[in-house]
Amino acid sequence: MSGRSPRVLVIGAGVSGLTTAVLLAERGCRVRIRTTEYPGETTSAVAGAIWGPISLAPRDRTVAWARRSHGRFLELANEPGTGVHLALGTVASREPIAAKRPEETRLMTDLRACEPGELPHGFTAGARATLPLIDMPRYLDYLTRRFREAGGELLRSQVPSLSDAAGESRIVVNCTGVGARELVGDAGVLPVLGQHVVVENPGIAEYFVELSESGRWASYMPHGDRLVLGGVAVPYAWDRVPDGEVTAGILRRCAEIRPELRDAPVREEIVGLRPRSESVRLKVEHYEGARIVHNYGHGGDGVAVSWGCAHEAAELATDE
Repeated sequence: MSGRSPRVLVIGAGVSGLTTAVLLAERGCRVRIRTTEYPGETTSAVAGAIWGPISLAPRDRTVAWARRSHGRFLELANEPGTGVHLALGTVASREPIAAKRPEETRLMTDLRACEPGELPHGFTAGARATLPLIDMPRYLDYLTRRFREAGGELLRSQVPSLSDAAGESRIVVNCTGVGARELVGDAGVLPVLGQHVVVENPGIAEYFVELSESGRWASYMPHGDRLVLGGVAVPYAWDRVPDGEVTAGILRRCAEIRPELRDAPVREEIVGLRPRSESVRLKVEHYEGARIVHNYGHGGDGVAVSWGCAHEAAELATDE
């Protein structure tokens, strides 16, 4: 990259769009984000969120993205005001867990198998480790501040087409998540609805995640005085109105593990649409004279790979 700093248009203000925009702005690019939803309104704001093993393709690239993101979250956990902190907790299953562990578990320096007495009733296997937890509302605010301090501009403005984007900037980064289905006509991107219940934290400091293929599980993520309970995965659903029956099920499953949650006051019920795809789309497309960098299709692992994907997207955007 040489000469005058390039102008870059980033579409989308979730964790993928914001992180990519931060890196580009801090590299000296003139960056504008256009988005239909402010960061706090996006699916990213609904996430739990925790860094952990991922289930994305292509595997050879996603492991590297997760590794880079893990390193960055460890750094951010030492910076006040980021919303990132480290917590010890448990991942458990009611069924036997595969003996082969994902490669990224090597980053968990204190990972160990659970003793039988450490597992909740009905669970047969589990592991304990210290992992980064991300309080998404605070974290998105942090990224937004950092972006604006680097000179970035954030506009609530719909981008109706790639032609519109290409007409505004010769470098475009598409971080639209499920919105890519309409914006670029990618029918392979499908919504998977997730719902969480946020309650007042009765004093829980550890996280818990149930491994389940049923589409319904128990999980809780402590973020100071708020606790984010989950969860569900409902494919092909677009309605972002919270379902009372889903909320009741989440509260019941979590209270079976931590009885003190039975009486925890509910602060809010939140819904987001995870962008499921067979493979993350992180690549360059040349369109109507513009360089389009696509960065979407992260499913429920968008936070866990956000920094790794953002670094690659920023490099693709400015590689001339």
